[in-house]
Amino acid sequence: MLSSVLIEYGLADNSFQVEAFGSGLINNTWKVITPEREYILQRINNTVFKQPVDIATNINLISKHLRQFHPEYKFVAPVLSIKGDEMVYREGEGYFRLFPFVALSHSKNVVKSPEQAYEAAMQFGRFTRLLGDFDVSRLRTTIPSFHDLTLRHQNFLVAQSNGNSERIEEAESLLKVLAKHAGIVTEFEKIKANPEFKLRVTHHDTKISNVLFSEEEKGLCVIDLDTVMPGYFISDVGDMMRTFLCPVSEEEKDYCKIEVRADFYKSIVQGYFDEMKDELTPREKKYFFYAGKFMIYMQAIRFLTDYFNNDEYYRADYPGHNLVRAANQTTLLSRFVEKEPFWNDFTR
Repeated sequence: MLSSVLIEYGLADNSFQVEAFGSGLINNTWKVITPEREYILQRINNTVFKQPVDIATNINLISKHLRQFHPEYKFVAPVLSIKGDEMVYREGEGYFRLFPFVALSHSKNVVKSPEQAYEAAMQFGRFTRLLGDFDVSRLRTTIPSFHDLTLRHQNFLVAQSNGNSERIEEAESLLKVLAKHAGIVTEFEKIKANPEFKLRVTHHDTKISNVLFSEEEKGLCVIDLDTVMPGYFISDVGDMMRTFLCPVSEEEKDYCKIEVRADFYKSIVQGYFDEMKDELTPREKKYFFYAGKFMIYMQAIRFLTDYFNNDEYYRADYPGHNLVRAANQTTLLSRFVEKEPFWNDFTR
């Protein structure tokens, strides 16, 4: 299968070595090694991304803009096929794309230091800043309503009414905690109606593995642009807070290990702010802490919604897996909110 795809990129059969690569859960990824150079090959998950061509369109538009106005930026554009296409479609197998492997670079699966958090936040901020004069309305929506908290909350309420009654009863204590934070949804609805909150080119998946680092541990650029769409800055900042602040992941069952780290929080805010301070409105600058609440709360209710719906969306590897994830994120939210009087604004 992969050989026939790579041939369409001009790679001669039997001249390359292919091995599984990375830790991503959505797309299938391989490293392709040839005598001349190395590549990254991906198969797009068209269950998550219903229109893979929209991803290629967005990346092409962004690539052209950066080449024209910011040629110094290290943008990892896809390799074109022999026919000049950005993706290769194989009947029954799906859509594939090929990227050059960036030499002397590496990615990370875990944020281990405030310095790494700062570099990553700066890179995500730089990406949005450099595209500040790009017409965001030209981008296609690759996952509809991806970070629409209003819709996620509506789905959450429907699941409480129509979902698995035994599971709903089991989660009673979590529901009580989450009900106390429903104001996060109300605040998001105000944001959508406020012209001071601008729609910008937003990455929407700002985990550390989507930043390339140099051998000197400096950020080089962001990668994995499948979820790049119009969005609010709180999505990118909030997702970094959700995934950087705690030393354990959303899979951790021992909730005593869940904590939020002040030095990592400050690094995220400072790194993003150093790039975006002239782009953000005065009102937006007051919403860094809210960004963390926004994303942690949304992920908590998404896990619980799926649990009530009998694990339709997130893969459950054991009974109660999504309940554990929901409790993990609810605990993280509670620990985070405790810090609000002390951390609310590092940008003043």
